[in-house]
Amino acid sequence: MANGVEQVESLQSICYTRGSLRLLDQRKLPLETIYLDISDSKDGWVAIKDMVVRGAPAIAIAAALSLAVEVSNIGAFNGAAVEAASFLSNKLDYLVSSRPTAVNLSDAATKLKEIVNKAATSASEAHPVFQLIYIIQAYIEAAEVMLEDDVASNKAIGSYGASFIQKQQTSPEKISILTHCNTGSLATAGYGTALGVIRALHEKGVLERAYCTETRPFNQGSRLTAFELVHDNIPATLIADSAAAALMKAGQVSAVIVGADRVAANGDTANKIGTYSLALLAKHHGIPFYVAAPLTSIDLSLSSGQEIVIEERSAKELLNARGGLGEQVAASGIAVWNPAFDVTPASVISGIITEKGVVTKDGTDSFDIGSFAQKVVSNQ
Repeated sequence: MANGVEQVESLQSICYTRGSLRLLDQRKLPLETIYLDISDSKDGWVAIKDMVVRGAPAIAIAAALSLAVEVSNIGAFNGAAVEAASFLSNKLDYLVSSRPTAVNLSDAATKLKEIVNKAATSASEAHPVFQLIYIIQAYIEAAEVMLEDDVASNKAIGSYGASFIQKQQTSPEKISILTHCNTGSLATAGYGTALGVIRALHEKGVLERAYCTETRPFNQGSRLTAFELVHDNIPATLIADSAAAALMKAGQVSAVIVGADRVAANGDTANKIGTYSLALLAKHHGIPFYVAAPLTSIDLSLSSGQEIVIEERSAKELLNARGGLGEQVAASGIAVWNPAFDVTPASVISGIITEKGVVTKDGTDSFDIGSFAQKVVSNQ
């Protein structure tokens, strides 16, 4: 990956034009705004694995576009159409291995494989050269559509979430939201999921204050969410992870909104480590706890959160300051357990906000997300 520095007015984690992709290096924020040039899927894999880009929607899009750039610039492709389809499929499998917990990445890979295979079948009667062009073009266009769709999806999540939460509040004109990790324009193609809801409440003029946790050990809250909130002039306060209970007890939190890396069919949700703790605290204090996520974060193949694979990160993120990027702060020789995510059971989640509406419970501790998804499909 080649380095390049650029100052920009808008917060944009993914800068793409056909044949070119640059990713904002989120490890450097908020002190430096540095973009890395991504020339192929290997660059994309490293950027995702090393947390240059993070956030489930952004990971999926960055992966898809890194391969789109690679095939845009590949020149003459030697081989038959079936080999081109196999090449793309193998590259997508490789990209999925970079971050296994976020379902958006595997979901995007599956959809892109289907498009590639369909293109290969449709072009089977054409001249081999045109077959290759058709398959590669189909892939590139599909990856670009994912980028466009994510922004529209996020704005719909924000709109549905803001309206729903406002209706649930006893003081709908004075709402304070606590959020965890980073779920804004830096974690998506733009606008954000949970932070998108906060943005929408602010735009409606009803947000009194947004509270963001520091989100240790990688500090996505203090480095990224705080950066976005200040950038957008949203009234906001940063708290230590361990201060959430005191903040709730003081009556300063109207609702908690978080994102999701994977949601099981019953509503159990994997999200950044510390989310489960916040959900339990919210339950104890009688505060609604919402998950904001696109439908691509929902994995109906998993009946519950017990089946979600939880990624463990490097011990260095705990042993060294700044999430592993700074000097050593822990005692040498200490054992480390550093799961990147935890699973919040559906029983302590009040609602799941999607781009097609809010999924609520029907008198049980679980969500029937499958039925909701079927209604969405039937209404399209």
